[in-house]
Amino acid sequence: MDFSSGRARLRQARLAGDRRELYPHSLQFYLDPPTENVSLVEFESFAVDRLKLLKVVENLGVSYVRSSDSYKTKLGAELRKLKFPYKALAEDDYEARRKDHISHFILRLAYCQSEDLRRWFLQQEMDLLRYRFNELTESLRQKFLEHVNLPFEAISEDLKNELANELCTSTPGMTKVKEQMFYKVGLADAVDLFRARRVFIKDGFAYVPHKEIDAIVLNNYRTKLSKALALTARSLPSIQSDERLQPLLNHLSHSYVGPDYSVQKNTGKISLEQIDALSGKSFPLCMRQLHKALRDNHHLRHGGRMQYGLFLKGIGLTLEQALEFWKKEFIRGKVDADKFDKGYAYSIRHSYGKEGKRTDYTPYSCMKIIMSNPPSQGDYHGCPFRHSDPELLKQKLQSYKIPPSGITQILELVKGMHYQLACQKYFELMHDVDDIGFSLNHPNQYFTESQRLLSGGRELKKEPSNSGNSQQKNNSQESMNSNSAPTSSNTTADAELEGLEAYFTED
Repeated sequence: MDFSSGRARLRQARLAGDRRELYPHSLQFYLDPPTENVSLVEFESFAVDRLKLLKVVENLGVSYVRSSDSYKTKLGAELRKLKFPYKALAEDDYEARRKDHISHFILRLAYCQSEDLRRWFLQQEMDLLRYRFNELTESLRQKFLEHVNLPFEAISEDLKNELANELCTSTPGMTKVKEQMFYKVGLADAVDLFRARRVFIKDGFAYVPHKEIDAIVLNNYRTKLSKALALTARSLPSIQSDERLQPLLNHLSHSYVGPDYSVQKNTGKISLEQIDALSGKSFPLCMRQLHKALRDNHHLRHGGRMQYGLFLKGIGLTLEQALEFWKKEFIRGKVDADKFDKGYAYSIRHSYGKEGKRTDYTPYSCMKIIMSNPPSQGDYHGCPFRHSDPELLKQKLQSYKIPPSGITQILELVKGMHYQLACQKYFELMHDVDDIGFSLNHPNQYFTESQRLLSGGRELKKEPSNSGNSQQKNNSQESMNSNSAPTSSNTTADAELEGLEAYFTED
């Protein structure tokens, strides 16, 4: 990607024509990087706007059900506001398509630098593509599938009638098979639907209803984008040597997840004697589960120790407190003091950045817990809403005195794979409020907001329950602070970045 003045870019555009043939569709998989000249001012402006958009995608995703009208309306409004393609517009949306293309690759540079950054970027881009794909008309959707080399074959009416009973019983919610179009898709392309038992399988092919084809598209897109992010990471050294770009890319990559919970603002303020009481009042269900398992078994496997240990670090336990906490509990089981000092103490010091590469590890976010390292037999880490059997989850919620109506709401959200919404509902029921007023995306955020609420720091009014609004939450932004600030000689660019800071520090 080249960088030149805006005037030079416009002159080149006139020479080359409007180049609308570069973007025949409003939607793409971003397979080919842009090759045109881009000014630094435009580079920064595009990056800021796309990051704002992806933050809205993230907050809406944990505040609303993605298929709800509220989600679609709010996301569509943001796309229009930021001048990104929001529907398959007429041919005059070339500038919006160009902005969409270039801004994606700019953020790809910023968000390929670590596993957490790649995971966050991948999830938001997938959610954005899902929304935009589902907004296409049926004919444009078919054209897009052909454009990205996914020309799935629609089965004939004769075959559909022959398999009518199997298609009806194997496809959840399917009542009128004759009115629905089905595609014959290779099993490798329909793994997610197969795992969820949402399609009929025969002779190595999945028979996918038209309404579920977006899952196939997203799986294909995820594979391509994951590989592209890994390849981009390898080329970072050449980008990092450019003093014009590196400060901006660092700033963008520090502006994605809200507060940095590796920086312990309450270090030493929580005593070990308080942990049992806090686990019942202010721990999210995942950490409450780990704490109970540790107290019952006097041991946790590595995945549980990492997830729970970093959470405790984030709420304020010092290294000395952590060593004392884990040692006291482990020696009550089958581990003696000498074995603990030789085998387990090192990993605790390592997580605090005192051993090995001296990396100060950050507490796990909801997304990391949900999407990576699922628990196996004998493990207690992970997300209970994502990884627990629904019946066991129900029993656990009953033991915590969650009312039957609340349990039903949580299980419905879990059934729809809205795990963070289920956790938000759990927070509301535990604290007897109807609207928490923020998007929950981190276990340590849950603890902080719980303590703030219990101490009277946040005023939430108890209002009559409204079943029609039970899945809606206020879309408030969490504070996004960055320790690095970009340097730029251009005052317009500085203003853009100041605007970005302001955007992410709004309440």
